[in-house]
Amino acid sequence: MESIKEIFKIGYGPSSSHTMGPSKAASIFLSRNPGIKKFRITLYGSLAATGKGHMTDQAITDALAPYSTEILWYPDQFLPAHPNGLKFEALDKAGNARDEWITYSIGGGDISDTGKRDPTANIYKLTTMDEILAWCRENGRTMWEFVEMHETPAIWDHLAEVWKVMQDAVERGIEAEGVLPGRLNLPRKASSYYTKARSFKGTLARRAFTFAFALAVSEENAAGGKIVTAPTCGSCGVMPSVLYLLKTQYDFNEKKILRGLATAGLIGNLIKTNASISGAEVGCQGEIGSASSMAAAAAEQMFGGTPGQVEYAASIAMEHFLGLTCDPLFGLVQVPCIERNAFGAARALDANMYALLSDGNHLVSFDRVIQAMKQTGHDLPRIYRETAEGGLAVLGIKG
Repeated sequence: MESIKEIFKIGYGPSSSHTMGPSKAASIFLSRNPGIKKFRITLYGSLAATGKGHMTDQAITDALAPYSTEILWYPDQFLPAHPNGLKFEALDKAGNARDEWITYSIGGGDISDTGKRDPTANIYKLTTMDEILAWCRENGRTMWEFVEMHETPAIWDHLAEVWKVMQDAVERGIEAEGVLPGRLNLPRKASSYYTKARSFKGTLARRAFTFAFALAVSEENAAGGKIVTAPTCGSCGVMPSVLYLLKTQYDFNEKKILRGLATAGLIGNLIKTNASISGAEVGCQGEIGSASSMAAAAAEQMFGGTPGQVEYAASIAMEHFLGLTCDPLFGLVQVPCIERNAFGAARALDANMYALLSDGNHLVSFDRVIQAMKQTGHDLPRIYRETAEGGLAVLGIKG
């Protein structure tokens, strides 16, 4: 498995696979072709189907600016390696291709010419939860210590910056009002949720704050604001919501929070390695399900859960999102994506409490749950995997 830095990327919304990945690819292609002033980019499959709502064209043209850029859309054509395919062409004055590159945006802001992860980037030898739990038992260590052992000391500086960006997104989002960009004319809700939450007490207040914080970050993402992939842009509200709640309502300090982030990054890494975090590949279970699983594990770690209880919390959270489709209205990362972040955060806290009350023993292991998620995602018809051709994307639009 690669560094957890690849799980937590700092960037701008609204989509890691449709915005961050294509922008990164465009910048690479531009650097390969100095002197070229005209480009043609062809988008395939899911990338083309929901690219306009995800602002894929804007991300690419911004990366290639000020040069002339033509974008072609082929939502019905899927390249073989991954649903999110791109072809870049560098054109001469006569319009002939001088250079060509086919690559794929594989989720979490990553690109790959093969559609798969680069095995040479791996720094972790153990790649299953069962193996990591065995290591924890044999060495009397926690999961965050397992992360610390494999990463350089710079990981804590990176996670500190990640936490800062997450907090900033929450705080911007609970103050912002108005309408989000796009044809849905969707009003922001985080500010009003936060105001109402302050009038509640106890458990009701904590649940309301959880919703408000998740909405805040998700709305910032939808508006193209600065966020952290955790593990994707579309699911970026879950982790900050849970951690900000634990900071403000339970007085956890930064050291504890960063250790929670390390544990969450390990969970995300396991999912990314053994299944997928791409909505185009496995549906929203790979995004919101993964984010909720990560947040549940972080909370369990912070509340003093054993490695077995951390594993259980991560399993519970993912189990209850199995089969979740990716079906955004008009391809915008807004409906139902923003609400799903709020409920993903709430489910993470429920999973944390349920596992904390247990002894950590349970029947279906995390590894098997992730296998089930991967298989379920591949069994989903294509129209339910970020093509905006089925589910709420079709039936949720008034006609």
